[in-house]
Amino acid sequence: MAADARVAMQVVQESGEIVETPLTPEELQLTWNRSVCPYCGVGCGVLVGSKDGRVRKVRGDPNHPANYGLLCGKGATLPQMVHTPDRLTTPLIRASREEDFQRASWDEALERIATRWQRIIRDHGPDAVAFYVSGQLLTEDYYVVNKLAKGFLGTNNVDSNSRLCMASAVSGYVTSLGADAPPGCYADIELADSFLLIGTNTAACHPVTFERIRRRKLRAPARVNVVVVDPRKTRTADIADVYLPIRPGTDVALLNAMLHVIAREGLLDARYMQRHTSDWERLQPLLERYSPDQAAAICGVEAGQIRKAALLFAKARAAMSFWSMGLNQSTHGTAKNNCVINLHLATGQIGRPGAGPFSLTGQPNAMGGRETGGLAHLLPGHRFVAKEQDRRAVEGVWGVSEGRINAKPGLTAVELFNALADGRVKSVWILCTNPMVSMPNLSMVRQAFAAAELVIVNDIYHPTETTQLADIILPAAQWSERDGTVTNSERAISYLEQAIDPPGEALPDWQILCRFARAMGLERAFAFDSAEAIYEEYKRLTHGQDLDIGGVTYRRLKQAPIQWPCPTPGHRSTMRRYTGGVFAHPGGKAHFIAHEYETPAEMPDAQFPLILTTGRVRDQWHTMTRTGKVPVLMKKEPEPFIELHPADAAPLGIAEGDLIVVHSRRGQAQAACRVTETIKPGTCFMPFHWGSLRGEAVVNRATVDACDPISKQPELKFCAVRVEKMGHGAGGKGQADA
Repeated sequence: MAADARVAMQVVQESGEIVETPLTPEELQLTWNRSVCPYCGVGCGVLVGSKDGRVRKVRGDPNHPANYGLLCGKGATLPQMVHTPDRLTTPLIRASREEDFQRASWDEALERIATRWQRIIRDHGPDAVAFYVSGQLLTEDYYVVNKLAKGFLGTNNVDSNSRLCMASAVSGYVTSLGADAPPGCYADIELADSFLLIGTNTAACHPVTFERIRRRKLRAPARVNVVVVDPRKTRTADIADVYLPIRPGTDVALLNAMLHVIAREGLLDARYMQRHTSDWERLQPLLERYSPDQAAAICGVEAGQIRKAALLFAKARAAMSFWSMGLNQSTHGTAKNNCVINLHLATGQIGRPGAGPFSLTGQPNAMGGRETGGLAHLLPGHRFVAKEQDRRAVEGVWGVSEGRINAKPGLTAVELFNALADGRVKSVWILCTNPMVSMPNLSMVRQAFAAAELVIVNDIYHPTETTQLADIILPAAQWSERDGTVTNSERAISYLEQAIDPPGEALPDWQILCRFARAMGLERAFAFDSAEAIYEEYKRLTHGQDLDIGGVTYRRLKQAPIQWPCPTPGHRSTMRRYTGGVFAHPGGKAHFIAHEYETPAEMPDAQFPLILTTGRVRDQWHTMTRTGKVPVLMKKEPEPFIELHPADAAPLGIAEGDLIVVHSRRGQAQAACRVTETIKPGTCFMPFHWGSLRGEAVVNRATVDACDPISKQPELKFCAVRVEKMGHGAGGKGQADA
């Protein structure tokens, strides 16, 4: 066996109960390989059992530090999404979008793309093409697409669906601490005695991490406290000592008020602040305007509860904060991240065991994408396209002429689709993502696809809402069918062993891109013969950087994950950063950053009186292209829904189970109503998983595409809507094809 699978699998049930199942006699006959779950950013280690070219079973890896054998319900059902009737096994092309797809050879498909892109680049310049990629890609895929686009095609138009996930966390870390990534590790959970969970339904979206927090609370209930901040009272709040159901979008006011209390009560760590931080004098006067009473009026919670939350955090021996999309998906997402980090800097709760700010990413390799330059403003090794010295360093490794890399950042996600719609970008290549469900303001996205001259999609399934709109579809190998690396939310790099061969002619994404590069006449720069060869080249671009992985090899990763930085062969994992209080800004000090509370981009009014917020449910993931194929997961959450508070439902004559329509200025979605007091009055909630292939519950037809000016992350958590029962007013299908 390539991995020891002689362990009882532990699965976290929806109730929080841990169910163990022993190894069966049949499972003892399987070949076992180590891998990582391809869902959220927790990065749980899994053991993959296969036989006769098929994945038969998965178990949690008891030796992986992200989960120590635990799996959530989604991870436990991974085999059921691998071998499905809709798997892509051969390239598909069509001459026009009115025609059906036809099978094609790899040479035919890639030559067609190369011919079209060469013409587009010749006639309109390199920025007329773009890549839109995904946190589903492995680090090696990310590296190749960035090298190809930014170093050889001449465009920085490479952005990721991770822009919708964690871009505000990136800008928050960089502006506050000087460099990207959480400074702590999952092991800190067992050492912390105070947890601030804000903008995260951890129980549903990161179940294994939540289970570790819950266990920590249960083992020392009198000593360990939990504060949960969320407009919806989810299962995450069940373990809370203080639950703050704030109005959506008011996090900055709340966090400023908590720091106001800490300062007024003399709980600042003045020594730490003097030695290791700067710019407190800019923040301090602003805090005077955010007393608990003032913030309570803005946030819609009790002033006493704000004060209690602040004191729990400040008096803790070791405090951790966790957040996710509730903070990041905002026109003020960077500000919210800065405000969380301000709390840690003011109390010295950073860079030591059990303490620190920790953003939870939504995809298994969102971190790896950031590291390899997988956003439009980045280059590999946490470098920036706008910095000349960074461009020169990358050009040297790539062997391209000085000045080849464009100094102008590329188009970010929303900008990219707007540019497609207005003709500035002529062709887009989409890798392993489904933007016709996940992007905001989908009517604009549909216009972008309609206007594009050529749409190429790498995927593992067809049809999806996006592949339906493509001109060329290329079959990609997926999880368990290729090897490579990912980096999870705690900076831990894991190696994924290949367990089975991909079906038909499907290939790893890096191989598809290298074949395309050869069709473009770039064979010398893309003559990689393995994922390991790509990784070794990428490592050179981390030398001397904050994430230096010079000491990381596939050989070491096959033994255990490694947290970066790890600059030399003898270096061990770096569990925590900034342990000496030296930060990545010039001068070594972290920055306090002052932000006033500002309202979201689109506020409720008489025509659209409610706030719509979106999110995930526990047993589905992203746009359901995988989890929607698993019967047991569909059974737990079979239908989409819209949550509405009784105070909002009753005046509209809406009752439990009624089919209702949500209208915004951009479009509409419909689903059955759940009338519940667990959501803040004036707010409705709808999960974003369901796309047009599954009906009319496509919530991103309604969402706004306004973005944070720094992170360029869209405000998927807040827009103004009205709701009505189907058959009333302007209800009906409306935007059904948007």
